Amino acid sequence: MEKPILSPSLLSADFYDLGKALDLIKRNHCSAVHIDVMDGRFVPQISYGQPVIKSLRSRSDLPFDVHLMVEHPEDQIESFAAAGADWITFHYENTVHIDRIIHQIHSLGKKAGVAIVPSTPVILLSEILPAVDIVLVMTVNPGFGGQKIIPACVKKIAELKRLARENGYTYAVSADGGINPETLSPVLDAGVDIVVSGSAFFSGELQWSGR
Repeated sequence: MEKPILSPSLLSADFYDLGKALDLIKRNHCSAVHIDVMDGRFVPQISYGQPVIKSLRSRSDLPFDVHLMVEHPEDQIESFAAAGADWITFHYENTVHIDRIIHQIHSLGKKAGVAIVPSTPVILLSEILPAVDIVLVMTVNPGFGGQKIIPACVKKIAELKRLARENGYTYAVSADGGINPETLSPVLDAGVDIVVSGSAFFSGELQWSGR
């Protein structure tokens, strides 16, 4: 990507009126909508699923950036693609056949992303980096909004950007968790392509201008 984009997370929006949240995202010149899908098993909470995404699809022409925090994501890929997901990101930590899932997502005409939690090192992704479109770095432990960023995770962004430059990889690096006006600059300095922000965006604290 030529410049970083913002993908606000609906997890921090008012669930009473998600359509209004989509309108706010569009008015603030954001480039995607981040949708956190939680199953209550891989992470403690349950958020929303395919029917909600399908109902929102007609309210926005922005890409739906769907982040699957679920066990056995391979069983859910096709239904989320049908519901309206444009980018589908699953977690490295909860599946074995990662290459197979990437090809599954691509076969449906969608961008494929892989996410890592704070305790997962970048080196474990070395075999799949040539194949993915997005690498999502969790900068907090997944499952809850409003957490403080873990500074050490920012180094993973810079490492992934270096690997992309050195090897000619084309993936975008996304960062999710604890990003607000105070923590945005280090994330941008590390070279992030996609900024995910929930609490700070919907509270009005984070005013986006990119870089």
